[in-house]
Amino acid sequence: MAVAAGAVVIDNSSAFRLDPNVPLVVPEVNPQAAFAHQGIIANPNCTTILLTLALAPLAARRPLRRVVVSTYQSASGAGARAMEELRQLSRTVLDGGQPVSEILPHSLAFNLFLHNSPLESNGYCEEELKMLNETRKIMELPELRLSATCVRVPVLRAHSEAVNIEFSEPFPVDEARALLAAAAGVELIEDFQANRFPMPTDVTGRDPVAVGRIRQDLSDPNALELWLCGDQIRKGAALNAIQIAELLLESVPTPSGGNT
Repeated sequence: MAVAAGAVVIDNSSAFRLDPNVPLVVPEVNPQAAFAHQGIIANPNCTTILLTLALAPLAARRPLRRVVVSTYQSASGAGARAMEELRQLSRTVLDGGQPVSEILPHSLAFNLFLHNSPLESNGYCEEELKMLNETRKIMELPELRLSATCVRVPVLRAHSEAVNIEFSEPFPVDEARALLAAAAGVELIEDFQANRFPMPTDVTGRDPVAVGRIRQDLSDPNALELWLCGDQIRKGAALNAIQIAELLLESVPTPSGGNT
């Protein structure tokens, strides 16, 4: 109805993400895709947004061959009620009680569990397949090999991801680090001497996706390992949608012939 009335819709649900006629956009990764819309632009899944911000600057330098990612997803990904339940059940455990979850399928208090989205016949859950299919679409790599394992952890806010990236050839660590440090929307947090790398508390309530612990995969000369954290409420959802709108507004000519 909104499109029929002449509006452009930026949709944050999963309804249109894999529709071939609807762009799926992360402005730092594929901004040009937004202008191919037919009235609707899809906002990607939160874990996919965080991942592609780290992959894109590296893939622009050397072709990707395979990505293996494990996510550590906070309670806020399941909503405000899940966050409050984590607080309450943590108190219950500390007081010696038995936590009983009503919002999530299991208690997150001093616990973790595999992501509770519906399981498919291939053994992967919906959240893991979103990462596969949406990353392929955003990065225009329909044959990209990607495997994800998604886990819910007892963190109130901000998701984390451990990412293994295989390229077509060796990728010097220093070069990858420089590319990520200069990438839009990315913040490098890395101090090997102090063993200090991104944490959810570094990004909670903030826009950048923090990346660190970039290192050579000892099992594969063509692969790198890295760790990232991002506030999935901000960059993983609301901010990304606003940035898409800003892309469109910047292209609208003003009466004087400039841009808004």
